[in-house]
Order: sequence, then C-alpha cells, then structure tokens
Amino acid sequence: MIRTSSPRRLLAALGAVVAAAALTACGGAPAHQGAAAVVGGDRISIAQVDARVAAVRAGATQSGAAGEEQPGLARHAVSDLVLGKVVARALTDRRLDVSQSEIDRARAADAKTVGSEAKLAELLRAKQGVPAGDIDGFYRQQIGLMKLAGGQDPNGADGDAAIRKALVDAGTALHIEVNPRYGSWDTARIGLADSTEDWLPKTVRTS
Repeated sequence: MIRTSSPRRLLAALGAVVAAAALTACGGAPAHQGAAAVVGGDRISIAQVDARVAAVRAGATQSGAAGEEQPGLARHAVSDLVLGKVVARALTDRRLDVSQSEIDRARAADAKTVGSEAKLAELLRAKQGVPAGDIDGFYRQQIGLMKLAGGQDPNGADGDAAIRKALVDAGTALHIEVNPRYGSWDTARIGLADSTEDWLPKTVRTS
C-alpha cells in the first residue's frame, strides 16, 4: 500500500521489481498501438518510457554508477509518468496549480541542503529514477501532492486522506489503461499492479 505520509517518498513506493519489456503491436486499437499507457485519452508511448530509461542510464554512466541500476526501471518510469498526469488532473479539479517559482525555490533549497545541484540530481536519479531533464517535473509533482492536502499537514492522517481522495478521484475520472507488460493501474492503491490482460490484437485464423 502506498504511504503518502512522506510525499517525497511516494514515487519510490510506486516501483516494483519487474523486468522491462516493450510491446510489439501489429494491429489493434490505435490508442493502444505503441502505448505504454493511455490516461484520459492521452497516450504515454513506449518511446517516451524508453527515452526516460535511457536518460536515467546515461546519468548513471556519467556518475560512474552504471553497474548499480535498480530493477524495474521501465515499470517505475511508467508509474511516474502516469502519476504525473493523475496529480495534474487532481490539481486542475481543485483549481490549484504549481508555479515555476515554487519549483525553483524548492529545488534550490534541496540543492543547498545536499551540497550542490549536481548532488541533488544524482540523488534523484539513484533514489527516484528521475533523469536530470525531468527534475522540475519531479518537484512539480511533489509540490502538487502537498497542495492536495488542502492546507493540512501532508504528514498527518487528515492530509494523507485528502491526498489519497484527490488522486483516487482523478484516477477514476481518467480511466487509466496500462500496457500489461508493465502491469495495470490500481486506482484505489494509486499505483501499478500486475496484470494478466492482453493488448495484443487477436489473430484471425483462416483455414
């Protein structure tokens, strides 16, 4: 079960140890072809997921940590990309937003705490699977989660409940479908679960 008692650890809780795999489609519904997920009618392509995974791996290579890759990197990327859309929808539904200045302040404060922007980027890559080019997106999501607490302490029971309700409501409205190679979106748990469904097109046999 996802714990939102520490919003900045939410993304880590979404990860699971599943080997990354790409779906090769040869037909079927257009929305599903080449898609890692479909969220509210918007496609998250397998290419997007692959690009994110490649960026994380490139960062690891640059830092000399190429041999320390965490398993389930592609699945984690799908979780993060889907969650980002869920958080965005929840904020819109509640007429909330996250400004660039808020992102900049939070990012600068954390960089100061850990010692530098470079160290912050490495920590986010290693601990959260966030590529350097998506750090602002990470902060947008985390600040958004805290705003969804509705002014309550996000670490408290009431704030936690408010965040969960907002995400469940948004996830329900978005009708999220995930390529079963990565699992399925569990709206109530706000995360990926294993899936036995199949997006592969049915083969028409003729004799």
